[in-house]
Amino acid sequence: MAHEAVDIADKLSRFSEHWSPKVVARLNDYEVKVVKVRGEFVWHTHEDTDELFLVVSGELTIQLRDGDVLLRPGQLFVVPRGVEHCPVADGEVHAILIEPTGVVNTGDAGGTLTAAYDDSLL
Repeated sequence: MAHEAVDIADKLSRFSEHWSPKVVARLNDYEVKVVKVRGEFVWHTHEDTDELFLVVSGELTIQLRDGDVLLRPGQLFVVPRGVEHCPVADGEVHAILIEPTGVVNTGDAGGTLTAAYDDSLL
C-alpha cells in the first residue's frame, strides 16, 4: 500500500470534461471525487444519501426549491438526502464531492448528464 498525499490540483489537471466526477480516494464505504462543472446541471435527488460539495475554485450555486446556497472556494455544503437540488456554475468550478460508493451523479433524474463510473485517477 502506497502512502502518498492526494494532490487535488494535479488530479483536476488530468481531465477537462464537465459534470463527470472522478474518484481520487476511498474512505470506508465512501468515495472522494473531484469534478469540474460549468453551466446548469439537472434537478435531482439522492433518496438514500446526503451529498457533500466542497468548492476548490470558482463559485457554485446549489439551487434548492426553498432557496439557493452560494459556495466560494473553501466553502462546503451538504445537501440532505431526499432534497431536490440543481448545481449551477456561471464559469468553470472545481469541486470535491464526498458520497457513498456507487452514487449516480444525476440521482433519480437520469438523462444525458449521467456520468459513467470513473476511478481512473486512483
